[in-house]
Amino acid sequence: MDRPQFHFTPNRGWINDPNGLVYFANEYHLFYQHDPYSAVGGGDRMHWGHATSHNLVDWQEQPVALAPDDLGTIWSGSAVVDWHDTSGFFGGKAGLVACYTQWQPARQVQSLAYSTDNGHTWIKYAENPIITAPELTVFRDPKVWWHASTDRWVLVVTIGQSVRFYTSPNLREWQAAGEFGTGHGAQAGVWECPDLFPLSIASNEAAERWVLLISTNGPTGSQMEYFIGDFDGEQFTSDYPAATVLPFDYGRDCYAAVTWSDIPATDRRRLAIGWMNNWQYARALPGDQWRGAMTIPRSLQLAERPTGLRLIQQPIAELAARRGIAHHYPARTITPEATAEPDLDGKALEIVITLTTNDAAESGLRVRTDATRGATIGYDWTTECLFIERSEAVPPVANFAGRQEAPLAPTNGSVTLQIFLDYSSIEIIADAGAVVLSALVFLAPHDGTTFYSKGGATTISALEVYPLTAES
Repeated sequence: MDRPQFHFTPNRGWINDPNGLVYFANEYHLFYQHDPYSAVGGGDRMHWGHATSHNLVDWQEQPVALAPDDLGTIWSGSAVVDWHDTSGFFGGKAGLVACYTQWQPARQVQSLAYSTDNGHTWIKYAENPIITAPELTVFRDPKVWWHASTDRWVLVVTIGQSVRFYTSPNLREWQAAGEFGTGHGAQAGVWECPDLFPLSIASNEAAERWVLLISTNGPTGSQMEYFIGDFDGEQFTSDYPAATVLPFDYGRDCYAAVTWSDIPATDRRRLAIGWMNNWQYARALPGDQWRGAMTIPRSLQLAERPTGLRLIQQPIAELAARRGIAHHYPARTITPEATAEPDLDGKALEIVITLTTNDAAESGLRVRTDATRGATIGYDWTTECLFIERSEAVPPVANFAGRQEAPLAPTNGSVTLQIFLDYSSIEIIADAGAVVLSALVFLAPHDGTTFYSKGGATTISALEVYPLTAES
């Protein structure tokens, strides 16, 4: 399988959840679940892989950061900068501390490691584990942050289909606090990879709410949701009724997304990245030397929408460094009898397109096409639904085929889509970032693109295309 051009992949082996996202000493750190010995991955072989970047776009893979020991394998977790050496590990200076789950078949515990060389090597805490809960069968994926209002550290960890909060003065000794989740949101699967952070509201940056990210893995596959509410240092309270489900990504292939810690205050962004895959088929997808990729990094904000306050995701500005020469196309009208085939060369593209309906029932574009196969990015004007149809882009894998949909109301009769097309994936940003749809596709040998309209005419009122390179 061809390696993606602008999505992070390991040189060898397996990856899944991003872990330990932190910025320190002018470096972005991306740790991740990693099996360095196999592209299939296994719970008993999980390490923390490691990559660093100065711009979130160009990544340098580093040696494995954390390996299994007598307490178990290394599962998901987080990393923070201990700016004031509350842990006592750094002789009064600042340093990095990681909290992570260790897994054995009969138990899951939380452990700690620290780095005195800016995150490039790690020392495991001699008194691990730091938190245990022997009564729980699911107890994992700690996310840690400094809560300034209460002047202490807070940790959130999943405990089945809810989360539990812990507090600490020093990152070593923890006290259980509140819980959230029973009866809230999606309850069909196990909750994983929590993250909780404050976000400003676009229309009023002085106002902010707290956002809780949750990944759920159940009978319908891997999905993500988010909650908006308030956090007092011990307890999260949702602003919405318990049954409300707010999808983080409407596609099937964005999972375990979490955010970077300690982004400089001058940056003022909350930055996230996810694993681009789904546990229903992840281990069966093409790949022998390596398997798995991350999404593009995304910048998060809150904004008022007609349906209420919603999470907004935008591709990071740094991705523009990968753009080649822009191609701007004049407006054109597409009919069922006359499709358009513009000269869109390249398998890695950023496409920004505005579709305006005349009387069409459905319109969009087909990508990665040859004479018989392709993936469809479409918009249903009758149901006001954005979709990706990848049934023709199917490896021989169960549960992979099918249509993925997202509700999307037009604005003045138009919809604008920002599409990131890589060798084996599609990510669509719509409705100014309130709707995101991410999906894997496997038609890498083909690079044709055509536009179509069904049931009437559609005008392509704006079209910009940028080839995206492997290096900025």
